[in-house]
Amino acid sequence: MSETPRQPPTLDTADSGATLVAAGRWLLDALTPAFRKTLDGTKGGASALDASAVEALDTAGALALHRVAKRNAVEPHGLRSEFDALYRQVAELAEIAPAAPPAEHGFLHRVGEASHAFVIEAQLFLAFIGELSVTAVRAFAQPSRLRWKPMLHVFETAGWGALPILALLSFLIGIVVAYQAGVQLADYGANIFIADLIGIAVLREFGPLLAAIIVAGRTGSAFTAEIGTMKVTDEIDALRTIGVSPMEMLALPRVVALIIIMPLLTVFADIFGVFGGMVMAQTMLEVSFNDFIDRFLAAVDLSDYLTGIGKAPVFALLIASVGCHQGFQVGTSADSVGHQVTRSVVHSLFLIIVADAIFSVTFSMLGL
Repeated sequence: MSETPRQPPTLDTADSGATLVAAGRWLLDALTPAFRKTLDGTKGGASALDASAVEALDTAGALALHRVAKRNAVEPHGLRSEFDALYRQVAELAEIAPAAPPAEHGFLHRVGEASHAFVIEAQLFLAFIGELSVTAVRAFAQPSRLRWKPMLHVFETAGWGALPILALLSFLIGIVVAYQAGVQLADYGANIFIADLIGIAVLREFGPLLAAIIVAGRTGSAFTAEIGTMKVTDEIDALRTIGVSPMEMLALPRVVALIIIMPLLTVFADIFGVFGGMVMAQTMLEVSFNDFIDRFLAAVDLSDYLTGIGKAPVFALLIASVGCHQGFQVGTSADSVGHQVTRSVVHSLFLIIVADAIFSVTFSMLGL
């Protein structure tokens, strides 16, 4: 028994073009590009659409038939009952207007959104600081709860690993400051006062600030990436499942270790910053090392040194807290890790500069 040939879809005219006649199988696989082009080229003006000869109809065919009917402002008649129900449903959905694109918001709206996001971020960070403080009190009340192995790892990576780059940049900063100041001092014959400027500038500002910036870029971002990756891989949820506090296991050791190591890094930055100034002073201003050191000891007080060292633990607390907090804010995708790492570095640098400005104003008011 031979198979009945499949009738392709057709759209013809009758009654001198007053009536359109749809016939055949109006199915997706039969709606060829050539037939679709024919449908698109059909001119309007017909007064009726006869679909009684349609043998098969699916949603694609119903949509094509609806477009022909809409172009001629007519309704198809003669469809089988099952075809007519499908056609009515497709026609109803086709008439639903697409969602309008969101209107572009004005300046005040964008300011409001940014302010709201800032408030939410501040609330989350304060909540993190509160939880970290409670965890720290509990851990120091029971020293056996402290995780020493992660702390030693931070000592190695954030401390020992940062020494080469910190030494190089501190040395270069000392050279740059000495050069810029030396040009002015040489005009007035005040070469020896380069020791005063280098000593105060490096010990009070550049040493702790440079150490904090380097640690924020190296270590703070690493904290975020490490914790964020653990969250993406569900390791943090696994810690909670076995009864281990992620705050106690991951955040507290990093914060404590960085607070301990940052003053030592600041001392290291001070040494190489002053040494860079000494090299430039001897090279450009003909101030020997012995003269530089004598003037340095006479001009710089112990308070200048302790002022810079005192900033270091505060900077460390900000960097470690922001880094760990942003790590816990990572979502479920790898892109989120990169996004939060960027936020971690930006927020850390912002808070460091703000804290340094507050220190400067406070020390000025106290006469330090």
